[in-house]
Amino acid sequence: MEYRLVVPGKLHNLNDYISAERSNRYAGAHMKKTDQNIIFQQAKKQLRGIQLKKPVFMEYVWYEENRLRDKDNISAYGRKVIQDGLVKARVLHGDGWSHIEGFSDRFEVDKVNPRIEILIREVES
Repeated sequence: MEYRLVVPGKLHNLNDYISAERSNRYAGAHMKKTDQNIIFQQAKKQLRGIQLKKPVFMEYVWYEENRLRDKDNISAYGRKVIQDGLVKARVLHGDGWSHIEGFSDRFEVDKVNPRIEILIREVES
């Protein structure tokens, strides 16, 4: 089975997170929690009651407004908060090696509708 989650807008990136951590020891945690809650709310709304027990492969498509943010900064932090948010929403049982088989990233520009599209595909272990 496969499931799609679309997150409107954009999340913070790794540089934002590192900067927040350096400025105040609570700022980074607050930023991560805020972004995780965005994922949690979208998962509850779009993936109503889905609880995946099998390992998954996750395909991320990052639609940015422009090319100003580095791809690695977008995806490194983004994948972390998305997977943590999906665990919090109980869509994923966990985010360790036995739960996430792998992932891929693709980057596009959409000035009008920035978003993140995540395809979650169950795989046989």
